[in-house]
Amino acid sequence: MYRQCRDRGFAAPVDVLMEIGYLSKKDYENWRYGRVSYLERVCTANLSKLSTVMHQMRVYAKKAGLKPSFCYYKRWGVKKKGGQGHKPVIPLRFSKSGDPEIERWYATHFVDTKRVSQLKAAALERVEPPRQEGESPEDGASIS
Repeated sequence: MYRQCRDRGFAAPVDVLMEIGYLSKKDYENWRYGRVSYLERVCTANLSKLSTVMHQMRVYAKKAGLKPSFCYYKRWGVKKKGGQGHKPVIPLRFSKSGDPEIERWYATHFVDTKRVSQLKAAALERVEPPRQEGESPEDGASIS
């Protein structure tokens, strides 16, 4: 979780599971495309170990002051019916049981708001070169 927060400002349970080797990228993608009925089915750890990982993530997030943020996971690659209207939104299932509480925790990302601000500021600095004092933001010409 620390590495994810440092690199992008948040940590997601599915990414932690991939990082620790309990979920392969291929199995994750198969789940996202709806080829797997629920995520726990393709995890290499048993339900007890998965539960422990999820608990440890919540404990770490609380100690680190991370903000929980629900993320709606929907199936990838869904086509419009007859090419008309909106794509149907098909929610994904995480757990074998389908328990709403368990589903909610799998879908919760933990956000380091300070780190997100730092990353945004760093991205702006890369895109927008610093202006000299007295320079106009529109054309770079001097205002004096």
